[in-house]
Amino acid sequence: MMLDLDQRRARTEAVVARFRARPFSWTGRRTCIHLARAQMRAMGHRPPAVPDLRSAGSARRALNATGHVDVAALLDSLAPRIAPAAMWIGDLALMEGDAGLDAIVIGAGGKMLGYHSDHLADGVVPIVPLGDRPFIGAWRL
Repeated sequence: MMLDLDQRRARTEAVVARFRARPFSWTGRRTCIHLARAQMRAMGHRPPAVPDLRSAGSARRALNATGHVDVAALLDSLAPRIAPAAMWIGDLALMEGDAGLDAIVIGAGGKMLGYHSDHLADGVVPIVPLGDRPFIGAWRL
């Protein structure tokens, strides 16, 4: 199913609205992987269910159980990789994260939306990519 840019924007806004004011929570199913799964479903993909996660350690164990060495490899198995500069609104990107796990964010026209370690209580916030290598990768949804 190919969505036009207006559909992509509307679906992305709906997903972000669900997570916007909801603080990050491992046990509350409010993490970047849950955000990414919701975005994938909104864009017409059928990603696998996310297991119950209780901590960064349980997230690493769950990732290892999938047979993928890192989050980028997991995303490679779910969607086609693209150049970060080619992102459309609603695509996913991977940025360096905390606790040994990288962070999945949603592209929103020049900025990214996701959970930020300095603002976990705020829910999903805009994230401005900084530095000379802000992205690990990007994926077309």
